[in-house]
Amino acid sequence: MILTNIAYAAETAEETQTTEGAADTGVLASLGINGTLFIAQLINFTLVALILWFLILKPLTKKMSERQKMVDDSIDNAKRIQENLNKSEKEYQTRIDQAKVESNKLLEKAANESEVMVEEAKTNAKIEIERLVSQARDSIKAEKETMQTQLKEETANFVVLALEKILGEKVNDASDKKLIDEVLKKLK
Repeated sequence: MILTNIAYAAETAEETQTTEGAADTGVLASLGINGTLFIAQLINFTLVALILWFLILKPLTKKMSERQKMVDDSIDNAKRIQENLNKSEKEYQTRIDQAKVESNKLLEKAANESEVMVEEAKTNAKIEIERLVSQARDSIKAEKETMQTQLKEETANFVVLALEKILGEKVNDASDKKLIDEVLKKLK
C-alpha cells in the first residue's frame, strides 16, 4: 500500500516537475532516465531497504550472533566438562591406587598379626604341654611313691606271715612293728 502511494506521489510529482525541470530532464532523458521516476524508485528502494534492514536483517543478524554466542558457550562448557571429567578420572585413579596401597598394607599387617598369633599359640601350646607333662610326672612320681610304700607294706606283711609260719608263733605288735621297720630299712 505504501508503494502504491509512493508511486502515485511520484506520478503527481512528475507532472509538476515536467513543467519545471524541462532542462534537467534533457540530460537524463538523453540517457533514457526519467528523473522523477528515478527519484521515486530511489525512495521506494530506500524504504524497502530500510524495511528489510529493520524487520529482517537486523533481527536475523541479532539471532545469528546469539546463536554464535550460544555455540561458543556450548563449546566452552564442553571443554570445561571434558577437563572436569579428566580431572575426576585422575582423582579416581589416584584414589584407586591409594586404596590398593592401603589394602596391601592391611594384608601385610594381617599376615604379620597372624604370624604373631601363630607363634603365640605355639608358645602357649608348648607351655601348656610342658605344664601337663610336669603334672603327669608329678602324678606318676606320687603314684610311684604310693605304690612303693604299698609294696613295702605288703612285702613286710608277707615277710611277717612267712616269719610267723617259720617261727610258728605270732609275734606281738611291738616286735611286729620292729621287724617290719628293719625289713623296710633293708629294702631301701
